[in-house]
Amino acid sequence: MITEMERLKGELKALNAEYGKIKDVPAEKRGEFGRELNVRKQEILGKMAELESEVLNAEVESLDVTAPMGVNEGISELLTADNGSKHPLMVEMDRIIEIYRSMGFEAVESRQLDDEFHMFDSLNFEKGHPARDGYDTFRTEEGLIPPAHTSTMQYRVLKANRHKLEKGEAIATVVPGRVFRNEDVDATHEHTFYQCEGVYVSETCTLGDMLGILREFFEKYYGQKLDIRTQPGYFPFTEPSLEFLIEKPKTLGGKKGDYLEMLGCGMIHPNVLKIAGIDPEKYHGFAWGGGVDRLVMLKYGLDDVRNFEAGRLSFLREF
Repeated sequence: MITEMERLKGELKALNAEYGKIKDVPAEKRGEFGRELNVRKQEILGKMAELESEVLNAEVESLDVTAPMGVNEGISELLTADNGSKHPLMVEMDRIIEIYRSMGFEAVESRQLDDEFHMFDSLNFEKGHPARDGYDTFRTEEGLIPPAHTSTMQYRVLKANRHKLEKGEAIATVVPGRVFRNEDVDATHEHTFYQCEGVYVSETCTLGDMLGILREFFEKYYGQKLDIRTQPGYFPFTEPSLEFLIEKPKTLGGKKGDYLEMLGCGMIHPNVLKIAGIDPEKYHGFAWGGGVDRLVMLKYGLDDVRNFEAGRLSFLREF
């Protein structure tokens, strides 16, 4: 709807165009023509001034943005907004944790700022080891590190729960969290994303137990039976190290023989257990870690990881 002020501005613009026609008016009538234009112009300018004065002198209700809605009663039209909702990554993270908890795992949230020891030293990364380059990340001026992987929590999980081993119980923990890497951002790479780590230690666990847990997780998450496959990998904190692949789910158009690499995993390196005060001769463990963003992208057929961090309402409303 056109406001009164906009209408008056339109009239003034049209009137100014009339002044250009004065040269076409006979000389004896130009004076009268000009006076009429000036009268009309003053009328329009006067009305515009009245409207501006009304706006300036209008009583404005105060709004206390910190108060409950009832305090601001009477101006609710200024406060109308769509109800918020959980971010799709957080919805899926809850589902991931729910599946692992159903298998007996507890969940511990990762940190968003850590140090050199937990990022590298406690995970069997030697000083100057080239494997550190694969976790290129940011650093603060104080030398702290926004973690490049949720494995920074492994030492804490092992040390805080080693008493369970002495009682004949297993350490079974998953670690969800946000991680940061110095990435060239594109549709499949983001500098900020989420991972979920898994750690399991007992006297009797084997690599076969790990593969069974991971297979169970992915079958529950994608809602179908899946074939699995592994291939050799390398991580300083596991030995042997594997890359875990699943059969591409049918919901993603997968066919027999199509496989997707989902995460890295392996048996926890004896040095990692030893640093955490656990006897690697008596106890064994396995660990895994993978990206949550990619897991969700595959589940919903999304093609651009940047949408998760972009804050685009049009994308978020799809969920």
